[in-house]
Amino acid sequence: MPVCGRFAPSPSGRMHLGNLLCALIAWLSVRSQNGKMILRQEDLDAMRCPLSYAELIEEDLRWFGLDWDEGGLEGRGPHAPYLQSRRSELYHFYLEQLDKKGLLYPCFCSRAQLHAASAPHLEDGQVLYDGRCRRLTPAQVAQKRQTRSPAMRVRVPEETVAFTDLHYGRVEQNLATQCGDFILRRSDGVFAYQLAVTVDDGLMGVTQVVRGRDLLSSTPRQIWLLNQLGFPVPQYGHIPLLLDETGSRLSKRDLSLDLGELRTRFGRPEPILGKLAYAAGLLDRPEPASARELIPVFSWEKIPKTDLYCPKGLRME
Repeated sequence: MPVCGRFAPSPSGRMHLGNLLCALIAWLSVRSQNGKMILRQEDLDAMRCPLSYAELIEEDLRWFGLDWDEGGLEGRGPHAPYLQSRRSELYHFYLEQLDKKGLLYPCFCSRAQLHAASAPHLEDGQVLYDGRCRRLTPAQVAQKRQTRSPAMRVRVPEETVAFTDLHYGRVEQNLATQCGDFILRRSDGVFAYQLAVTVDDGLMGVTQVVRGRDLLSSTPRQIWLLNQLGFPVPQYGHIPLLLDETGSRLSKRDLSLDLGELRTRFGRPEPILGKLAYAAGLLDRPEPASARELIPVFSWEKIPKTDLYCPKGLRME
């Protein structure tokens, strides 16, 4: 089966160098296998993701030579629209399928309750939900609905999901003890990332997902959802994060590394891509290179498993 990959950014700001690294590795993995690339914009929270940022993402990707075969704002391809904010009816349909299987329940917990000091926390800092709303009676649910709109959670089984990551090897997670029941639709009606990305990858025929290692813990629950909804499970490949000189993750608020600033300073993409490819282990020297020139040298084996530091010469002093 031909490889079908995707880059699915959240247009909540101008992309930074870390976002570019993810786009580059995803693109190189697909192009090195003569596969198809999809661009999908994950703008579920429309208030935080104005269309202007989605337009800037496409402009930046084109400038760096990272093209796509399907998707984008113009909706080229059979699975349009490729903006998640315009796909709510699809998410609603698949949420109902899970509800018919008896897997959903309303959750009325506030953020303060979820993050109470007594709440168990997972290794990635997320809170393991204790399932208190799972035990509500129908009468209690009806009473709570009078004063608060609920989120919708999916009840997960005592089941271990395992997969082989393209980069980090075997990963496994017990859904009950390492994930817990998770939200599929927020109390304000916005569909959650876990449901939307699962439905979209399934419907769009994605066979390879490349993204940052910060999403590694999300993969088992997405695999479980794919199985519940009858979709094939793609390959997953997670890449190390790009950190600043203090060891902190890059932020879209750090304007010295956003792609607008970098484009202005360097004037052309090759020096930026060359330094980024060198940091990722794809080049022996930080020499200029176009995206196309990096295809023959791409290999998952070259990419370090430890997090990367921002290449010298890119940050404005």
